[in-house]
Amino acid sequence: MLGSTYSTRSPGPGPAARGASDTDVGGRPLHNTVPDLDRFFRPETVAVVGASDTEGRPNTGITRQLIAWSQRVGARLFPVNPGRETVFDLPCYASVTDLPETVDLAVLLVGDPLPVIEQLAEAKVRFAVAFASGFAETGEEGAAAQTRLAEVVAASGMRLLGPNTNLNAFEKFRDDLTGPAIALITQSGHQGRPLYTLQELGIRISHWAPTGNEADLETADFISYFAEQPEVGAIAAYVEGLRDGRSFTLAADRAARNKVPVVMVKVGRTETGARMAASHTGKLTGSDAVVDAAFKQFGVIRVDGLDQLQDTATLLARAKPPTADGVVVYSISGGTGAHFSDLATAAGLDIPRLSDAKQTELHQWIPDYLNVANPIDNGGHPVGDWRGRKIIDAILADPSVGVLICPITGPFPPMSDKLAQDLADAAESTDKLVCVVWGSPLGTEDAYRTTLLGSSRLATFRTFGNCISAVKSYLDHHHFSAAYRSPFDDAPRTRSSSARKAQALMRAGHQLSEHAAKQMLRAYGIRVPREQLVTSAAGSVRAAGLVGYPVVMKASGAQLGHKTELGLVKIGLTSASQVRDAYRDLTDIARYEGVELDGILVCQMVERGVEMVVGVTQDPLFGPTVTVGLGGVLVEILADAAVRVPPFGEDMARDMLGELRGHRLLEGVRGAPPADVDALVDVVMRVQRMAMELGGDLSELDINPLMVLPRGQGAVALDALAVCR
Repeated sequence: MLGSTYSTRSPGPGPAARGASDTDVGGRPLHNTVPDLDRFFRPETVAVVGASDTEGRPNTGITRQLIAWSQRVGARLFPVNPGRETVFDLPCYASVTDLPETVDLAVLLVGDPLPVIEQLAEAKVRFAVAFASGFAETGEEGAAAQTRLAEVVAASGMRLLGPNTNLNAFEKFRDDLTGPAIALITQSGHQGRPLYTLQELGIRISHWAPTGNEADLETADFISYFAEQPEVGAIAAYVEGLRDGRSFTLAADRAARNKVPVVMVKVGRTETGARMAASHTGKLTGSDAVVDAAFKQFGVIRVDGLDQLQDTATLLARAKPPTADGVVVYSISGGTGAHFSDLATAAGLDIPRLSDAKQTELHQWIPDYLNVANPIDNGGHPVGDWRGRKIIDAILADPSVGVLICPITGPFPPMSDKLAQDLADAAESTDKLVCVVWGSPLGTEDAYRTTLLGSSRLATFRTFGNCISAVKSYLDHHHFSAAYRSPFDDAPRTRSSSARKAQALMRAGHQLSEHAAKQMLRAYGIRVPREQLVTSAAGSVRAAGLVGYPVVMKASGAQLGHKTELGLVKIGLTSASQVRDAYRDLTDIARYEGVELDGILVCQMVERGVEMVVGVTQDPLFGPTVTVGLGGVLVEILADAAVRVPPFGEDMARDMLGELRGHRLLEGVRGAPPADVDALVDVVMRVQRMAMELGGDLSELDINPLMVLPRGQGAVALDALAVCR
């Protein structure tokens, strides 16, 4: 396994230390306060409320474990139980108010922690842990009890871990291991067990935070704290639900600033129910898509399984930054190399063709009839003698190579033993990443247990998939980290005059007419067609002359959503008679359908361009989110969209466009000119500003279609829907 090869991180100052203002234009925090958890993980004094030494009782085993843990961290422990004078020969106190000194940490082994929490608050206890279940995980009644508990804790100034947590924070961690460590965060304690046992493979574990129901201390708090600890090389987390989206993004931002990778299993990739929304954008992205977007924005690496979590976190914690992106696949079997290379290429890894000079060098030791362009097939025999090490060293000497991966599909001593030893020895002499996939289902072979796992420099995997995903995450993380600039640094801090103009148009709890929605867009500098709102046939003819033929006519009214389906849109009108007839048709249809109108819009007709959709929705966890995708009729057919959580920069807006399956339409296809991508990005950034400034008052915004004209000609919002909260 990988050893202590990663250079010691020097944490940089967070935004608070640099004097950043407290909130953005929407009143949301721009930095978080890192909780001082030193006294939680290494307290000087510990109280165990409900302590017991009666054999056979659950509290007895927990008390015994806490006594042993306190001794390891050098803390004084005070049992608290009104029915006992001593517990395990330690003086026992009837109440926390009777304790002889102020307590750093109180562990509550009681069914109802609320009364005890109130006593702890009076005693100025800094931290408490509540094991008791029966709270939010049980339904509405339990959620109400948890809310009361959280309110008492918040008022006290104390910090609480739990309820519904466990003893994982008080596990015994090996102190004989060196190198960067993994810090664990798990909402389910059992899900952290595979990572805890990594210690048996030589991987250091420094902390374990079992967050439980997160009535107070949450995942974000521990990410922020761990990101500031110099011994932590990576944070590995299993999360069933995030408590607060903003807190999470601020914590992830702190980890990204400090270049500490966060690897996470986040439960909930599938939608449990369709979210109803009036706009297209509300239907395009479910809550898990927003979670993915937030992870991507702040460099959080999302994996699907616990095996991937442990392999990826281990690699990111221990490996040095790459010197190049090129990956070389080296094997004793052409089939193995080809199979692995196919999978790696499909995953996005760069498998470069080696230079002719490098291939000539390798053919000194590998027969000419074997392929050495990459993947490299050595044919088997060279690994059994002096040639094996020569080949590996020659590969690693190539400046285009950053990673060497050797898949060994099964043991075949003595060649596999010699190959494993050569790889381990070569890894000791290079700063480049050397990975081995040991494919034997047994895992009992000496080459695996002793040579590979005993190496302080090799990254050893058991499956092709885990190796590929971990290496891809490793390369992506270092690219992201090198280029990262916190979006919170540039987030707007004062409201613009546009916000005041837009808010004057908004009506709480109502959907705006298209005309009013477009006025909101105009207030933010987003271009709309030339148009006029009219209330008579004669007025429509005059408006058409001012707008210029051909024109589009549309019904406009509050609560009027998709007009085309009702026949409330007329396009391509080229004469006064057509305009007059269209006005009568539209008002007749509206009257028949029972639709209340504020008038008829006579609009400039804009035909040539790429139809896009840009919108805002409110995510229950992260708040306002911005979506961009293919628009017009394609929006419902393809559902091709990308979403981001404000704040984000212009580069991230461009990344959103690159994620779209139909992004090539913007580049110009089948003779069409390239679209004005700069103008589209400008609209996305203006919509983001609107989302941040109007906050929760703007429930949904849907610009569809946004016609993106040829390069240099801008973008025009042809239709808009806005729903106020």
